[in-house]
Amino acid sequence: MPRYISAPYISVLSIIFCFMSASASAQTLTPKHIQASYEVTKNGLPFANVYEKFVISGSTYKVESITKGIGIYALFGERKLSSSGELTSQGLKPTHFELQQGDNPKKALLADFDWSKNALRMTVKGELKEAELVPGTQDLASYPYQFMFLPAPLKNDITVTLTTGKKLNQYLYKINAEQEVLELAGTQYKTLHLLPPAPLDANKPQETKELWLAVEQHYVPVRILIVDDNGQKLEQTLTELHVE
Repeated sequence: MPRYISAPYISVLSIIFCFMSASASAQTLTPKHIQASYEVTKNGLPFANVYEKFVISGSTYKVESITKGIGIYALFGERKLSSSGELTSQGLKPTHFELQQGDNPKKALLADFDWSKNALRMTVKGELKEAELVPGTQDLASYPYQFMFLPAPLKNDITVTLTTGKKLNQYLYKINAEQEVLELAGTQYKTLHLLPPAPLDANKPQETKELWLAVEQHYVPVRILIVDDNGQKLEQTLTELHVE
């Protein structure tokens, strides 16, 4: 004989199934592999191409970023960034960062994160500099991939503490309440626009950095705009993205 299940029992089963599905989705929410390509312009003219790879393996992560100049800028050599560390419940916890510009080893920057002693040790031109680590500190290679680990939806001000390899900086960003849709390389992205706060002194030029994060692509930055204190503009825009 066919077995009939009462409606209330079906509802309970549905709830359990939805809960199990949500749990499974949460476990697979963090991508294990991201590849991204960007084009960079300087004051509106071609400047460089950037190729990045983000990989999670077990409880560790690694980021590699290579910038190749275009035209005369290629003479400066490739700029290579790498970051490696642990994957924790709060996201990425760097242990080592490197920046290499061209083939000159003297231009290499190194940073080691000693979390047990809350110390950041940076090697600049062979000299050791030390700064105090604060929880959540990132580096130039890891910080774009830390946004996916922040509590969603992102709606409050965000403070980013990161090392450039030379020093430790802290940046405050305000989030534009309205999502912006950007069309980049034929693909539309719903984005959150992160803006720096208004300068205290409007007459004093200072470097600013804005980011547009792809809401439906794990908050990966799809556009970055940097304006230095001389008014020079560097704009980095996504051309290709693969997420697994």
